[in-house]
Amino acid sequence: MAIVDVTVIPIGTESPSVSKYVAEIQEVLKSYDDKIKYQLTPMSTLIEGELPILFEVIQAIHEVPFKHGLKRVATNIRIDDRRDKPSTMEGKLEAVKAHLREVSKELTENETDDSK
Repeated sequence: MAIVDVTVIPIGTESPSVSKYVAEIQEVLKSYDDKIKYQLTPMSTLIEGELPILFEVIQAIHEVPFKHGLKRVATNIRIDDRRDKPSTMEGKLEAVKAHLREVSKELTENETDDSK
């Protein structure tokens, strides 16, 4: 399972706002609900799934601005493809949260030791 961070950048829009394109991209992603998980963030969209499907999805969302008559689109893609163990968006977040809990615990213990 891979995770991609993708940003579709329509170039040459009439307005600096691109939220209508983002909304339509989210609709395209919904059509893949049975094959992927995805999460909209303020700056990009995270998509989780099997790599061949993710490439198909990326191509589909890259096409959205062209369907509105734009002549140029830049799409930025980062791929996290870990093959030594299963990797999910939730799992990655939980791993960081576990480390934060451990750091918080250590800081609390150190504060207790320092107050003695």
